[in-house]
Amino acid sequence: MPKFSANLTWLFRELPFMDRFRAARDAGFEGVEVLFPYDCPTQDMRDQLVFCGLTFVLMNCPPPNATGGPQGFAAIPGLEDRFRRDFDRTLRFSRVLKPRHLHVMAGAADGPDAETVFIDNLRWAAARAPDQSLTIEPINRIDMPGYFLADYDTAERVLAAVGAPNLSLQFDAYHAHRITGDVMAAWSAHGHRARHVQVAGYPGRHEPEGGEIDYPSFFARLDAEGYDGWVSGEYAPATTTDAGLGWIG
Repeated sequence: MPKFSANLTWLFRELPFMDRFRAARDAGFEGVEVLFPYDCPTQDMRDQLVFCGLTFVLMNCPPPNATGGPQGFAAIPGLEDRFRRDFDRTLRFSRVLKPRHLHVMAGAADGPDAETVFIDNLRWAAARAPDQSLTIEPINRIDMPGYFLADYDTAERVLAAVGAPNLSLQFDAYHAHRITGDVMAAWSAHGHRARHVQVAGYPGRHEPEGGEIDYPSFFARLDAEGYDGWVSGEYAPATTTDAGLGWIG
């Protein structure tokens, strides 16, 4: 089976945030991710990671707009300076938290100008943090209307244009199903680019079991192909988190 991590923004929400690290460890997870770890004491989070023996797998970049603005703006023309300032802010957090990956969010945009801005910002970010793994993730526009990076062909063009060794694909099977309708075919075409995988059931975005995505076959394929990255549960538990963890084996 793959290495499983728990997204603590989605899982164990019945607990206070700082208690979720120990809960994840006790449930059998070896790694965790937090989408926006900017509002909690950074050193306290690092202490929990070390105490629980957990790998910090991923966080999102840049920080969210506290006033309700866009989550991500790397592809928005006119916001290049803001993206770069906030990317540097993210790096300050990452020096303490030490995430394996920073997911660079594109934001809501469209058209060739947005693609050009996204490529330029990613080239800058990859050079700014050459030792940090960066990822980009296609996200379906039903869940996130207007999101720029909403298909895998665009992701392929962007990755090829940037050409940085520390930039790769984040493959979310739930989003892949909503975008393409065929997770296995999407993985066949684009899995070679993937450095991080996220999973959730479809429909409903609950536990990754049952439903329209054959996760036992997907996990077996990851093993057979030698995928050695993390697979993170990023879903809304149908009841409590502990009650739905049979999928991790």
